[in-house]
Amino acid sequence: MKQINTAMILAAGRGERMRPLTDTIPKPLLEVKGKALIEYHLEHLAQAGIERVVINHAWLGHKIVDRLGDGSRYNLAIHYSKEETALETAGGIIQALPLLCDAENESHFLVVNGDIFSDFSFANMLTSVREKINEQGHEAQLAHLILVPNPPHHPNGDFYLQDQQVSKLLSKDTDGVKYTFSGIGVYSRALFSHLPQGNLRLAPVLTEAMAQKRVSGTLYTGAWTDIGTPQRLAQLN
Repeated sequence: MKQINTAMILAAGRGERMRPLTDTIPKPLLEVKGKALIEYHLEHLAQAGIERVVINHAWLGHKIVDRLGDGSRYNLAIHYSKEETALETAGGIIQALPLLCDAENESHFLVVNGDIFSDFSFANMLTSVREKINEQGHEAQLAHLILVPNPPHHPNGDFYLQDQQVSKLLSKDTDGVKYTFSGIGVYSRALFSHLPQGNLRLAPVLTEAMAQKRVSGTLYTGAWTDIGTPQRLAQLN
């Protein structure tokens, strides 16, 4: 397959649990050590060879556009997908799909939640995903997810991982350990292209693909934080 050149940062959420911080600033612009969360993503994506980034926005989205501009100072081309009201994770991706994939040249794209903080290497993931897709074919692999050990606020996890295959339900082939979805993944255009526009969460879309054994995954044990509360943001700072 060709290089994965495009990434999407999900940045449209209201950030209810972060209030009152998010009453006047969108969650991805909250700062860790003097830099906005979303700027860390942009820098890491550029270092990994990503050229284009699509950012969806809704609540106070104009502040994201004003802060980041066209992306040139990050050595990226930034495109924006405006949502009148947040469309949930899959809904936002579906609306932005024309920006994410060139029908002829790109079959897969990277997606990262705008409200996480991590030292995860996008470059390493993209290399391994390309190898896997080349081995199994474009259509066989619908998604590759990065899972992390369960944090204290999410002790029960999201998905099982066995032999690099991700599943929602426990089977005789899994080891019975659930991990947390990090909010980082590579997705095929085919995962979303048949779905209608509108509000749609990502979890049921992934669960359906898992049932077909078309979702792979990797466990990452490095630094990762979901900035879900003001307390977690304060701890990072």
